[in-house]
Amino acid sequence: MKTDKLLELLTEKKEYISGQAIAEQLGISRQAVWKFVNALRDEGYEISSVPRKGYRLESSPKHLNSASLKSLLQTNVIGKNIIVLETVGSTNEYLKTLGAEGCENGTVVAAREQVSGKGRLGRQWTAKRDDSVMFSFLLRPKIAPSEVSAITPLAGLAVCKALREFSGIDCKIKWPNDIIIGRKKLAGILTEMSAEFDAVEYIVSGIGINVDQAVFPESIAFKATSLLLETGRHYDKNKLLACVLKHIEDEFISNNLELSYTALSEYSELCATIGRNVTFIRGSRRISGMAVSVSDRGELKIMLSDGTICTVNSGEVTIQGIY
Repeated sequence: MKTDKLLELLTEKKEYISGQAIAEQLGISRQAVWKFVNALRDEGYEISSVPRKGYRLESSPKHLNSASLKSLLQTNVIGKNIIVLETVGSTNEYLKTLGAEGCENGTVVAAREQVSGKGRLGRQWTAKRDDSVMFSFLLRPKIAPSEVSAITPLAGLAVCKALREFSGIDCKIKWPNDIIIGRKKLAGILTEMSAEFDAVEYIVSGIGINVDQAVFPESIAFKATSLLLETGRHYDKNKLLACVLKHIEDEFISNNLELSYTALSEYSELCATIGRNVTFIRGSRRISGMAVSVSDRGELKIMLSDGTICTVNSGEVTIQGIY
């Protein structure tokens, strides 16, 4: 779209750029330049105009937009190809379609609104427009399907560290894939994979972060929270997403897509599940015990009442004191 190209020009230039120069670079008329400038203003961009000097971008809206996000990114791979959608059913489903069509490693799809997103165990994840930061990223690692188990915990570690750095909140990880503050959920992660028998074709990991929700539906208000509710502040979602993507890339590269000793130590330190009584289902039995550690494969190790250790790698785990 011409407005996207105009925004890229204004973002890159930093100083005034004449209407004539814009028209020549975009291959449009001066009148069309004025039209597109006003269209951007209607979207919340503050653009000044001075006779004989041209136009300059003064500020961008805090909602997700590709131009602002691209200018803030500090990654080399994740987000090199980034798509910001106004509305989407599910960022994971959208990106899985792109993955099947051959999109490049590190592609990111974010959306201002998601109307049929999903979480673990088939749960629905929806949010009002611009209330959340919702995105998915795609990787094409040269690994076997059995080696993907570290992706979700590494992503959880990265998101937790990013949120602590960005907002100063004391958030923790709830095994296996949630970020919490106190007893309430702030963010969730869902990782999916397309693979052959012995090789991964691509991995898509979707992340949703509650940012500007002032209230939640009664059905989940007891277990959900947002950055606004916790800090009383509104945040620039582009800055937040850029920070999260940087942490994700750093964790994945420094740990070589594995739960290294360092990553596992950091994960365990931030994991609110360890040291709590938990209950899980095995077959038709409901079993309780104490969560004692997380393995280097991302599994939760639970000590039962008789002292034996039981390993849980999937399914629903209920944690005493947390939703």
